[in-house]
Amino acid sequence: MPWTDTITFDERGLVPVVAQDARTGEVLMLAWANREALQRTQETGRAHYWSRSRASLWMKGESSGHAQQVVDVRVDCDADAVLYRVRQTGPACHTGERSCFHRLAQDALPEAGDPRPMLARLEEIIARRDHERPEGSYTTYLFAQGPDKILKKLGEETAETIIAAKNHDNTELRSESADLLFHLMVLWRARGLDADEVWGELERRFGAAPRAGSTEARPSRSADGS
Repeated sequence: MPWTDTITFDERGLVPVVAQDARTGEVLMLAWANREALQRTQETGRAHYWSRSRASLWMKGESSGHAQQVVDVRVDCDADAVLYRVRQTGPACHTGERSCFHRLAQDALPEAGDPRPMLARLEEIIARRDHERPEGSYTTYLFAQGPDKILKKLGEETAETIIAAKNHDNTELRSESADLLFHLMVLWRARGLDADEVWGELERRFGAAPRAGSTEARPSRSADGS
């Protein structure tokens, strides 16, 4: 039986659909879908919805270009709500905001802070520095100097992280670890390695629920290089 036949639609033949960024977990928007929209989403891999105001089927990004490539579709426990996990191109909200949920629930409805994980935000900042190369930016300096300079700094930060750990100084360890992660992500960018590839590798090793009797995935090499 097709999974769409398991959905509990309301009296209008609709079901609420939440779109979530598959990489960061950020909730992007809430819309509605009928059976046809769900089927079109499954067939095309692009997020389709049903417009209640226009009474018509629509594909996210068909006019704005801000498309949603669907990674997978999930159904809640009661089968009366659907989750699209997507790769979003551009902003998801028609206002130009990245997410429709960009205001805090207070009387004045102030703008909410960026809910994405810090590493996702840092990745975006590094990419923007690489693209724009603003004068006076340390990140711009690293990209201008090239891989050798980045590798030198990465080596220095690695050594300083080790020393902080050996000295049992968690304040320094915290600071040096942040420096190390930053320079590592700059190196990924300089070498054209998308952070998603690294997260995907970690997902491959540790993401699946362990089976009974299984052991944790090991790094590709042991500590002594064997």
